[in-house]
Amino acid sequence: MRAEAQDHIDRIKAAMALVRRFLDWERALRRLDELNNRVEDPSLWDDPRAAQEVMRERRRLDEAIGAVRAIEQEMADTADLIELAEMEGDEAMVDEAVAGLAALAERADEDKIKALLAGEADGNDCYIEIHAGAGGTESQDWAEMLLRMYQRWAEKRRMKVEMVEYQAGDQAGIKSATLLCKGENAYGYAKTESGVHRLVRISPYDSSARRHTSFSSVWVYPVIDDNIEIEINEGDLKIDTYRASGAGGQHVNTTDSAVRITHIPTGIVVASQNDRSQHKNRATAMGMLKARMYEAELQKREAEASGEYQAKTEIGWGHQIRSYVLQPYQLVKDLRTGVTSTAPGDVLDGALDPFMAAALSQKVTGESVVVEDID
Repeated sequence: MRAEAQDHIDRIKAAMALVRRFLDWERALRRLDELNNRVEDPSLWDDPRAAQEVMRERRRLDEAIGAVRAIEQEMADTADLIELAEMEGDEAMVDEAVAGLAALAERADEDKIKALLAGEADGNDCYIEIHAGAGGTESQDWAEMLLRMYQRWAEKRRMKVEMVEYQAGDQAGIKSATLLCKGENAYGYAKTESGVHRLVRISPYDSSARRHTSFSSVWVYPVIDDNIEIEINEGDLKIDTYRASGAGGQHVNTTDSAVRITHIPTGIVVASQNDRSQHKNRATAMGMLKARMYEAELQKREAEASGEYQAKTEIGWGHQIRSYVLQPYQLVKDLRTGVTSTAPGDVLDGALDPFMAAALSQKVTGESVVVEDID
C-alpha cells in the first residue's frame, strides 16, 4: 500500500480511537441501549424537560457511535479496494481510492471534534470578552485585531455575531469589547480560546520601527438559559452607568445608557451598551454575570474531576496560551498543544479550527506537551 494511503488510514484510526476513548465505548453502547428503552416508555413525556434531556443525550450518542462505525467500515472497504487495485495494476483506481481516504480523514477529524463537544454547555451560544493588556496603544490595537479575528471565525462558521460592549482605545484599537456569538456549539469550540494572547511585531506606532510585544486577554463563557438557576445577592453588586462609546455613528449614545456590574465577592466585571435602553442593558449585563459565574463553576468542576483544581488566578487570566509573531519571521504557536501556523494572516482572518481541535483533543488525552515560547 502507498505510504500516502497508510498515512490517511493512521490519521483516521487515531481520530476514531480518541472518540472511542472519550465516549468510553462499551459504556456508551450500554447507555444508548438504556436510552432507547426509555424512549419506548410512554410515561417519559410526563416530565417534558427530563424527556428533552434524554432525547438530546440519545441523539448525541447515536450520532457519535454511528459516525465511528460508518467511518471505520468505509476505511476498511477502501483499504480492501486499494489492495485489489494494486494487485490488478489499476493505478487510476488506486488514485481514486487514495483520494477517497484523504476525504474520509478530513471527515473523521470533523466528526472527532463534534463528538468531543459533549460538555454541559458546549452546545450553547457564547460571549467572547477581549481586554487590552498594559502598553497603551500597542495593546489596544492588538485587542482590536483579536476582536476582528473572532468575528471572522464566527462568520466563517455561519454564526450570528453581535457586539454587546465596546470601549474604544485612546488613540487606536479598543480597551475592551464583548461579542455574542450565536450558533451550534459556539461555546464548545470557543472555550479553548480563554487566556492571554501575545503579539510580536514591528510597531506601526513606533517611528524607530522597533519590535514590540503586546498582550491581550480573552475570556469565553456560555450563554445560559432560564432553566439554570444562579443565585446572586443584590447586595454583592456594584452597578455603574456611563455613556456608551464606540466606533462612531449609531454606536455612540448621548445618555448614560451603558451599564457596568461588578460582583464584589468574585471581582467579576461585566458591561453592556448594546441597547439604547438602560434597563435592557442592565438585563443583558445581569445575564452575562450569571453566565460568567456559571462558567467559573463549570471550570471548577472540570478541574476537580481531573484532579487539577487550582485557584482561579492561576488557571485563568494569567495563562498565556498562544504567541503570534509577525516580524521578522511569521509564526503562530500554541503554547499548550505545540500546534503552529506559518500563515499568521490566515489565523488573524479566522483560521482557528486547527488550534481549537488540538486543544479539545488534549482535554481528552490529558497529555501535557512541553512547548517553548517563540521570540
